[in-house]
Amino acid sequence: MKTTIFLLVFSGMLFVTRPASISTGAACPASNVSAQLPDSLVLYDSARYRAIPVALYQPKGGIKPGTKLIIFSHGYSGGASPSPEREYRYLTESLASQGYFVASIRHELPTDSLIPTIGIPQVVRRPFWERGSNNILFVIHELTKRYPQIDSTRITLIGHSNGGDMTALFAASHPGLVDKIITLDNRRMALPHTRHPRIYSLRSSDQPADEGVLPTAEEMRKYSMEIVQLPHTRHNEMNDSGTEAQHREINTYVLRFLNDR
Repeated sequence: MKTTIFLLVFSGMLFVTRPASISTGAACPASNVSAQLPDSLVLYDSARYRAIPVALYQPKGGIKPGTKLIIFSHGYSGGASPSPEREYRYLTESLASQGYFVASIRHELPTDSLIPTIGIPQVVRRPFWERGSNNILFVIHELTKRYPQIDSTRITLIGHSNGGDMTALFAASHPGLVDKIITLDNRRMALPHTRHPRIYSLRSSDQPADEGVLPTAEEMRKYSMEIVQLPHTRHNEMNDSGTEAQHREINTYVLRFLNDR
């Protein structure tokens, strides 16, 4: 019988529960990998009066000294998905199977206002990205305290679309806290021009980024940034709606970026 444990602590964990089974969504190679099922974790940031649901994907052997942490941020769903932190499992499960500890954050709560669709995105959406960046910061601090085995010098952020914009903003605001960022087709927030953290981005075939979001060829060389176009993958196929082949290609690039020194 599944047991649910509730723990209320306003400086850290709100509750933890391990699900008995979880729908895998779209078929992909990661559905057969040897990684534990995710824990459901809800953190509470008392300074902002905000709950932060997180799905944790641990490597099969558990968290060992030197384990690398990856923070994943989903694309914007407008409240259409009840558990966006459990999506993109083709990627999160694959990364866990490679020995990474993956924390996927839910950035949208039912009480949140919808993201603006009118106005200059870099202006009207920035408060949403800042909230997401603060979520990421809080989760990093809580997980590195709870799991001191994590290698805090080798943290990577990955985000799709709006989650990629949050990821880019975090890297610009806290450059010393993460080792790498990988964005999946973020379109609004400019990628920071820096050698640390290392910057990587996968781009879709159908939705161009706003002017100034992506580096020029000269900037890519100067800061050792890598931008890869996926000619056969559209923006919305980077989530669970993509094909097995598309997911495999994304996983391959992400792992290459992670192994790149």
